[in-house]
Amino acid sequence: GGILDGPHHDGLVESTTKGTEDAVPALKTTGDGPLDIRLKKLVEERELFLEQIKRLKAQLEGKPKNPRTESPECGDEVLENGDANRQISDLKFKLAKSEQEITTLEQNVVRLDAQVTRYKNAAENAEKVEDELKAEKRKLQRELRTSLDKIDELEVSNSHLSKRLEKMKANRSALLSQQ
Repeated sequence: GGILDGPHHDGLVESTTKGTEDAVPALKTTGDGPLDIRLKKLVEERELFLEQIKRLKAQLEGKPKNPRTESPECGDEVLENGDANRQISDLKFKLAKSEQEITTLEQNVVRLDAQVTRYKNAAENAEKVEDELKAEKRKLQRELRTSLDKIDELEVSNSHLSKRLEKMKANRSALLSQQ
């Protein structure tokens, strides 16, 4: 028989389709990032390959089991079966490669999602620290203004007291010189 005859083929198609059937709806609802676009393209390509495999399998099953007894052009049909089998093998390979790429891209999406979460958390923490530092800065600036105002008051008071002291000294000198 051909490549598609026997129990192994049906199991292969079922296992390759079943393994990613759950992921297909999830991939169809992904965003519009570059990875998402590649994932969607790979899923579409995979679906096309599966349809082509089914179509080729149906064509092979539709052919007579013994082409030599059916028509005199048995050489052409054997070549067509060989071409179909090669096409099916190529499509299976492409399908497996696409599924492998999808898996890799899904892993990248998971890794990048985790990275985005870490960066968001780091940004939120940095914003909290920044807010705390701004509050501390405002508090210190208030304290500085209060201290500068106090210094000004003390300097004015000192100047006033110095002038009074000078007047008192002058009055004392005047009183002492009169006696």
